[in-house]
Formats: sequence, C-alpha cells, structure tokens
Amino acid sequence: MKTILGLSGSLRKASFNAGLLRAATEVALEGAEITIGSIREVPLYDGDLEAAEGLPASVKRLQDQLANADGLLLVTPEYNNGIPGVFKNAVDWMSRGPGLAMFLGKPVAVLGASPGGFGTVMAQAQWLPVLRTLKAAHWSDGRMLVARAGTHFDDQGNLTDPATREQLAAFLKGFAASL
Repeated sequence: MKTILGLSGSLRKASFNAGLLRAATEVALEGAEITIGSIREVPLYDGDLEAAEGLPASVKRLQDQLANADGLLLVTPEYNNGIPGVFKNAVDWMSRGPGLAMFLGKPVAVLGASPGGFGTVMAQAQWLPVLRTLKAAHWSDGRMLVARAGTHFDDQGNLTDPATREQLAAFLKGFAASL
C-alpha cells in the first residue's frame, strides 16, 4: 500500500483547503491512502532556536511522516497572490537537518482552493521553484484549482460539490498511480 502525506497550508479548521484535504482522504484510491499531517504546532523558523534546541518535536513528526510516505500532497491556499507564509515556513523547517534528503526525488502534487476566480494558480506556480530547490519530483500530469470555493464548501469547510469531488478523485487517482 502506497502512502501519501497530505498537508493543508491553512491553520483555520473550516478552511477550504483543510476541507479539500479531508475530502481527499475520503476518496477511494486503489493501492494508496492519504495521511493528514499538521503544520499547526510548527514555530516560526529561528536558526538560533534550531542551534540551541535542535528540531522542534512538531517538525520531527512531520519529517517522520514524510520519510514514511511515498508521496506528498500540498493543499495550498493563496494569500495575496502567493504561498501562505505559515505553509512555506513549515516546509522550510521540514527541510532542515535530515529533512532535506527526504524531499530528494519525493513525488509531490500541489492543489488548492480559493474564494477568488483564479483558484490558487499563483500559489501553485510559486511552489515550483521551492520544489525544484528541494529536488522533489513535482507531479505535473494533473492540475486542480478550485475557484470560487465558497460555492463548493459548506460553512464548516466541508466539500459539498459533487463535480469538485469527482475532479478531486480523478486528480488523486492520477497522482497515486504515478507513485
């Protein structure tokens, strides 16, 4: 069984992207399952903290999950046409110490949801140089941008739109098949 580590780049419980990730775990994938990791407890990167105390437990936990996963699913919001700082910070921490080697060749798929009309096209594009620098294997055979997300999710952040669920299932099926 292949495993995929899924990370949402939003800390808000009812976020569209956390809901998209939860919906991803409900999609039946042949030979693969998605485990949700959390960036909530990852502190702001501080080299002095790292030098004095080493990697925080929350980062070590994410690194362990990444090391044991066959693929990584980044479910990214888009804030002011870019990657959310909290999400980039978590990935930066994950790449510290032994973490950098864990990204080497790791298949990574990026998707996201936004209330705007263009989905998360800018944030997804901004992840590409980060993934190249980490030497991860960006999966580019599929693309998923959920625009006008407020019409696809309920007020708890749950994906309610059947067509978006079908699109998500097809996206994940393609990614899982590539692992």
